[in-house]
Amino acid sequence: MYVWMWRHLPGPWFVRLALSLMLALVAVYLLFEHAFPWLDPKLPFNQVEIEGGAGQ
Repeated sequence: MYVWMWRHLPGPWFVRLALSLMLALVAVYLLFEHAFPWLDPKLPFNQVEIEGGAGQ
């Protein structure tokens, strides 16, 4: 899959490297701005409840 993407990017290797880094940064940005905030309420990690113990 990565070979296919690398071959379809235009330019010499340094341009391809810059383009692939920019595409990776855009993907990370989109994940942090859209996917993770949408998914956060659906994950149980933030729903922590501490019950009172016998010492209280």
